[in-house]
Amino acid sequence: MSRTSEIESFLKTAGWHEAKRVAVPGDASTRRYERLTLKGQKAVLMDAPKGDEAPGEAEGASVEDRRALGYNALARLAGPNPEAFACIANELSKRGFSAPKIIAADMDKGFMLLEDLGDDLYAAVIAKEPDRERDLYEAAIDTLAAIYRSSFPSEMEFQGHGWRLRSYDAAALQAEADLFLDWYAKDFGHDIQGQARQDWHDIWAELFECLEAHPSGLALRDFHAENIFWLPNRQAVSQVGLIDFQDGLFAHPSYDLVSLIEDARRDVLPELAAPLVERFCEKAGLKYDANFKIAYAVMGAQRNAKILGIFVRLSERDGKPHYRDLIPRVKAHFQGNLEDPKCVDLKKWIAAHVPEALA
Repeated sequence: MSRTSEIESFLKTAGWHEAKRVAVPGDASTRRYERLTLKGQKAVLMDAPKGDEAPGEAEGASVEDRRALGYNALARLAGPNPEAFACIANELSKRGFSAPKIIAADMDKGFMLLEDLGDDLYAAVIAKEPDRERDLYEAAIDTLAAIYRSSFPSEMEFQGHGWRLRSYDAAALQAEADLFLDWYAKDFGHDIQGQARQDWHDIWAELFECLEAHPSGLALRDFHAENIFWLPNRQAVSQVGLIDFQDGLFAHPSYDLVSLIEDARRDVLPELAAPLVERFCEKAGLKYDANFKIAYAVMGAQRNAKILGIFVRLSERDGKPHYRDLIPRVKAHFQGNLEDPKCVDLKKWIAAHVPEALA
């Protein structure tokens, strides 16, 4: 049966086969989305073909096993496992957060019919009403802090399907930072191998130790203004709609914070950055001190190094050259992270081996 026929069969079983269907512009993943309208009701179809991504991490796999399986397993991405989205969505919803409700699902084929959270993406609302930026970002910060304060099980379940939420370990952090070498540095003709690569790993290993200063919490791992919705008719933290969290892990509390404030796609007002970090710490029950500021800088450096690599990869490997337009903003964030005194060795290494990143 063709994929088109499988979708039609799935929608018929769900009672949505007569819906009007409109494709949603693609993101950086292999997933495809359609918005459905049926008799005034709305929904979103997620089409995530299981064979389109490298395998995720096998249960009980060692770091070497993960490396052999490929990048998805090493970086602890969900890969071809829609169970991750369903289980995390279910746990978020049970705690009062606005993850899309799952109307119907076929995990084996990779189909889900989801609640449509509407058109009010943060980026769109702020573009229309710039004076609301502070209020909306404060609401997003409060939601992140509430997620951090909530306890989530590592073993999750939805309608008989299970998912184990893993930790953002050093191997996953390093695999992502290495995208900077394998794509961004190579884009300038630098092939980083041997001692230089070992030095890079040694520097990061020391930096990652700074992330142990605070207890981990659930990180959604792609929390930014084009992945969150403003839902003003809901209350408190449920006013922030959440999507794209299937790669979630237990991580340092600054990860989603960096993702929101050091957005690759839009400029957050500079004067908001420090107050938002301070607000997060206050709401999350953490000290806004030197340890947190260092961890924030390290997490920012890791994430922005990764994104520099990903955007080159999306352009070169995946035929999506428009991601290059976002690189200058990410590079500026990265340079800001490197100004933290804790990152002095990392900055020196980059000056010696990939000076273009500091230009």
